[in-house]
Amino acid sequence: MADKLKPEEITAARSKLTGWTLADGDKQLKRSFKFKDFSEAFGFMSRVALLADKAEHHPDWSNSYNKVEIVLSTHDAGGLTQKDVDLAEKISALI
Repeated sequence: MADKLKPEEITAARSKLTGWTLADGDKQLKRSFKFKDFSEAFGFMSRVALLADKAEHHPDWSNSYNKVEIVLSTHDAGGLTQKDVDLAEKISALI
């Protein structure tokens, strides 16, 4: 199991993650993405799925037409871990 980040580690990580917000009492990273249409949103989700599967760390997410909402948290650690930060950085690099 990954170690939960300390408050100062969350602050440092958050400063590097443009567009991501903290949610649920700093237990989650959250970001919304908007695309031209459903096809573009679905393609993005496919690319994220490949990254997540390779990292063995899967997001909670939803899709409504051209919008994708992603929430990252390490459930077995009870909050944010480095795995969440690393995946958020990789997801951001796709845009």
